[in-house]
Amino acid sequence: MINVRAVAWINILLCALVALKVNGVNVGITYVETAVAKGAVCLDGSPPAYHLDKGFGSGINNWLVHIEGGGWCNNVTTCLARKNTRLGSSKQMLTEIAFSGILSNKQQFNPDFYNWNRVKVRYCDGASFTGDVEAVDPTTNLHYRGARVWLAVIEDLLEKGMKNAEYALLSGCSAGGLTSILHCDSFRALLPMGVKVKCLADAGYFINAKDVSGTEHIQAFYDDVVTTHGSSKNLPASCTSTMKPSMCFFPQYMEQGIRTPLFLLNAAYDSWQIKNILAPGVADPHGYWHNCKLDIKNCSPSQIQTMQGFRVEFLNALSGLGNSSPRGMFINSCYAHCQSEMQETWLRDDSPVLDKTVSLSCLLCLLVYWHTET
Repeated sequence: MINVRAVAWINILLCALVALKVNGVNVGITYVETAVAKGAVCLDGSPPAYHLDKGFGSGINNWLVHIEGGGWCNNVTTCLARKNTRLGSSKQMLTEIAFSGILSNKQQFNPDFYNWNRVKVRYCDGASFTGDVEAVDPTTNLHYRGARVWLAVIEDLLEKGMKNAEYALLSGCSAGGLTSILHCDSFRALLPMGVKVKCLADAGYFINAKDVSGTEHIQAFYDDVVTTHGSSKNLPASCTSTMKPSMCFFPQYMEQGIRTPLFLLNAAYDSWQIKNILAPGVADPHGYWHNCKLDIKNCSPSQIQTMQGFRVEFLNALSGLGNSSPRGMFINSCYAHCQSEMQETWLRDDSPVLDKTVSLSCLLCLLVYWHTET
């Protein structure tokens, strides 16, 4: 008689092997130990980190730097809650992670970037790499040093070979997608002259919208993020010179000042934004939206109508992009958040499509955008 536990382990192993075949080999972590002396550290004071899978063949001098997402912390309490997790400490990060989607090393799954130097920068500062507060409260030992972490990581990658790049793409998911917008010009400035630089923001276009109670919840939240982390001086000056700094966390108010070519990938029904901007728990004390947010099949007709209104508001917020050649976008109507990291949505036979265009790998739209000279 076959041992049931053994069969279960065999099934787990087979599933892992299938996943490994799709996602490619695991990629080990690199700690930027030299950053500590510069004060460029995670919330807990540990060194920043990234995962690098080196390029090969025709992609050996091309670089894709992808920023991890993970929301933000807006005060001492929420930052302490992150401090001893992977979002606040490199000590808590997995030492190996699987690369898939835009990070895959398989040509059939990632035809544009499979042989590039592909980097995933870990997110451990809680403010999209914008904070820089010198003082450290000995009671909490919280370090708000995201901007220093950003600079230290990029400098380390330059030494690892990115200084010889021909093409470089800064991308990111969620809070990392916002990072790729906020630091787009900074990324270009840190690279040598002559490098063709572009930025791709996946689910990073967070809009300034009122919640279902009519309160400007997300605006107040960003106010606290910027104040707590001392982010003002590290936000685009073209924006902070005309409005209060926290408003510059919203791409709709600051992307017009970005000079580097920028491509947006986003769902108009962004699931994170619907759950946390449109219908956050604080605006829904009786849980009217609870089941709807868990599964949109549970949404009432009025809730669907409210979500459709959010979609219109999202599209209106994009209007400031205009038709400038250094801009591009791929906006679908999926109920999703972050679509470039998962193979299911990045490139597969059943991936989302736009006007019969191959899906999120943008074999047409992104390639046309990429070869636009600026």
